[in-house]
Amino acid sequence: MANHKSSIKRIRQTEKRKLHNRYYAKTARNAVRKLRMTTDKVVATEMLPKISSMLDKLAKRNIIHKNKASNLKSKLTVFVNKLA
Repeated sequence: MANHKSSIKRIRQTEKRKLHNRYYAKTARNAVRKLRMTTDKVVATEMLPKISSMLDKLAKRNIIHKNKASNLKSKLTVFVNKLA
């Protein structure tokens, strides 16, 4: 266990941030999964900008890496464009 007040506080802050980041990363993963399960092009076209925005925000806040966000957006766009 930590001995300094500052390190005890840092542990509390880290735990709180970890839970916060995990929630938003999981929400984004579920949204991506939901889009990939969609077979209707109209619905998928509506969902794509919202999910892209979500991924950009997560990348901006370093919750996910910017390249991961970019790769996901690219693959999802290709998926939506291939829908009939």
